[in-house]
Amino acid sequence: MNRSWTKKAVSGSLVRVASALLLISVPCPALLAQNAVDLKPTPQQTEWQDMEFGVILHFDTNTFLNQEWGDGTASPKVFNPTNFNPDQWMKAIKASGAKYVVMVAKHHDGFALWPTGQTDYSIKQSPWKDGKGDVVREVANAARANGLKFGIYLSPWDRHEPKYKDPAAYDKYYNAELEELVTNYGDLAEFWLDGAGSTGRTYNFPRIIETLRTYQPNTIVFADTSLFEYGDARWAGDESGKIEYQNWNVIDRHGYLRWRPVEVDTPLRKFHWFWHPNDEASLKSVDELIDSYENSVGHGGQWMLGVAPDNRGLLPDVDVARLRELGATITSRYGNGLLHPQMTTDANVAKALDDDASTFWSAPADSHSATLEVQLPHAMTFDHALTMEWLVEGQQVQQYSIDAFVDGTWKTVVSSYAIGHKKIDHFAPVKAQRVRLHILTSAGVARIRTFQIYSLDGAKVEAAR
Repeated sequence: MNRSWTKKAVSGSLVRVASALLLISVPCPALLAQNAVDLKPTPQQTEWQDMEFGVILHFDTNTFLNQEWGDGTASPKVFNPTNFNPDQWMKAIKASGAKYVVMVAKHHDGFALWPTGQTDYSIKQSPWKDGKGDVVREVANAARANGLKFGIYLSPWDRHEPKYKDPAAYDKYYNAELEELVTNYGDLAEFWLDGAGSTGRTYNFPRIIETLRTYQPNTIVFADTSLFEYGDARWAGDESGKIEYQNWNVIDRHGYLRWRPVEVDTPLRKFHWFWHPNDEASLKSVDELIDSYENSVGHGGQWMLGVAPDNRGLLPDVDVARLRELGATITSRYGNGLLHPQMTTDANVAKALDDDASTFWSAPADSHSATLEVQLPHAMTFDHALTMEWLVEGQQVQQYSIDAFVDGTWKTVVSSYAIGHKKIDHFAPVKAQRVRLHILTSAGVARIRTFQIYSLDGAKVEAAR
């Protein structure tokens, strides 16, 4: 999964065609924008950001050989799951709270998990289902049957295919594989461009995106920041599972300003993406996963959790249990807040408290600062806050605070900058009957879909008194 694109990966020829590609993929007003705050997401991007949490699935010959990166020499005969059951995967993934899955259809070893017509190095040569199976189709069907969106990862780096030595021939080969995947497996929520192993290599990205967009115009393309002109979403920068900086949805790279939200990838098991035997100690704890969730989704990003079936074709029982624990913990922490629409007679404020993602509180017209205040029925202890911006008109909030009215004065408990899709703030427990979100500075009119507070640590403090 490690991405290692360098500046060399985008050659002068690609830069020359990037402007034409950008004209196709970005509305003309965005091209004329002089400031990042003028840029807005596409409807596809806001829909994708609302999913918040996805799972990426790694399962191929590596699963049977106790390795992470295959070198392309593994025999297809080793791929033979005895109890392949993607429905079991999806039920566990659904329980975790994830909304979509991305299947690694071909990893860097070049082994294809669908019966591609481009190579025999695929499940056609495996003993599984006498070579007549299709992992990608079964996973896609299981995902959709369980209410999950489906996406594809197709590695550009291919350590098996002989054509890889000839860039033009390999570009044709890769594009043919891509066309099979984007025409035969239904709507794709996301397509991954992973740069691992491709340092110094240039692919025909304009053609890749052209093929994708011809058949899948609404698919969100994940790409490393060095491929900015081709991506709808960008990498966080590492695989720690956290966004450790102020998260703005528009940043400049290669001279291109465009709305590009962050996707944060991290595995369920520490340090690796494929299943390995006798490896239960690597499974992340619920606390570790919640910390990652709160510092990815809770920092305005998308959380992509790596999950790996074992050599039976099942998720291990401990992984299933952990995913269910994760979903239950997220729900218990953020399913019910302390604020409700009934707490205010202000219809505008009520729209930020009503759990309806289609409504939002709006600051006064033409304002660049504002206050959203709520009075609770009695003093309550709280220590977390969750805030969501309505992003259809762009990311407007530039600086904000969260304040509690304590002993006759407003006390700031949070002082920060970017909110974006979702921001989870935690702070020392405070007891108050009034709380406010203070928009200190906004580029335009601030609009807040959700403002909520929680007592996650404070309840323990109260009980101990």
